[in-house]
Amino acid sequence: MPNSTPADKATRHDWRVEEIEALFQLPFLDLLYRAQCVHRAHFDPNQIQVSQLLSIKTGACPEDCGYCPQSARHAGEVAREPLLDVEQVVAQARAAQASGANRFCMGAAWRTPSPRDFPKVLEMVRRVGELGMESCVTLGMLTPEQARQLKAAGLDYYNHNLDTSPEFYGEVITTRTFDDRIETLHHVREAGLKVCCGGIVGMGESRRDRAGLIAALANLPVHPESVPVNRLIRVEGTPLADAADLDELEFVRTIAVARIVLPGSHVRLSAGRESMSDALQTLCFLAGANSIFSGEKLLTAGNAAPGADSDLFARLGLTLTGSGERRCAEPDRATA
Repeated sequence: MPNSTPADKATRHDWRVEEIEALFQLPFLDLLYRAQCVHRAHFDPNQIQVSQLLSIKTGACPEDCGYCPQSARHAGEVAREPLLDVEQVVAQARAAQASGANRFCMGAAWRTPSPRDFPKVLEMVRRVGELGMESCVTLGMLTPEQARQLKAAGLDYYNHNLDTSPEFYGEVITTRTFDDRIETLHHVREAGLKVCCGGIVGMGESRRDRAGLIAALANLPVHPESVPVNRLIRVEGTPLADAADLDELEFVRTIAVARIVLPGSHVRLSAGRESMSDALQTLCFLAGANSIFSGEKLLTAGNAAPGADSDLFARLGLTLTGSGERRCAEPDRATA
């Protein structure tokens, strides 16, 4: 059985896809052992961070992301809803806080923020911050000035997923490029915001593509503080509605490899939890996932019931964390 190595304990930004593929190919129990060793070196293994997500503007998105029912280009587009009022959003944030969430995430189906509506989003960010919660938004592509305005309003995190590997990206999305996403992440970092960035698996990509996604995340100048790993939710009317199911153990492998390669990041078990058994979720936690989205709904899809989460956490002895701090203070600039 392979032991943990010095590379497990250092934050690297020079991962080759072939190295990450080799991690995927480890015997399953060896891989989980290695991931758990890395996890324990950086985090309390019995704590979990909880975020709640709200769609503040739904549908009518001009992008063609093959997985997304909010695209105006797909037959399965969800009902369109305008931007919510600030007070509605604040009320939802208060409810999320009362249920144990310490981060409130707001998503709008835009290619880039609407100039008319952006000031309202800035006010939402300010008001959520006044509650003492961390805030996160996902609004599409940003300009440098928009990123600076969000920072000035008190935003903590900006979510902008890479979705998949650079090589597979064009099979899923054609209306914006992989480099467009990297550019927005650059603007976000330059503004001093923390980054929430991950991807989706089960879209028909190969294992090499899953390794390529993790490599792209790891080789950013600074690792994302949060890395959501989504399992595709197949929605009727979208191009990926008939995608084949991803093997459950392959999904756990993806979590474990992300934990090893991104040692100081919170790895979030995100979309797809509604259909996961308690046993599968537990394997994901063992593999290094230490964050979830709570609430009965994500942006448009269903999510695991809050009561079910509380029950599972109690059975596993997991406690909620409000700090989001690493267990050991290792800077995200070291290379091995």
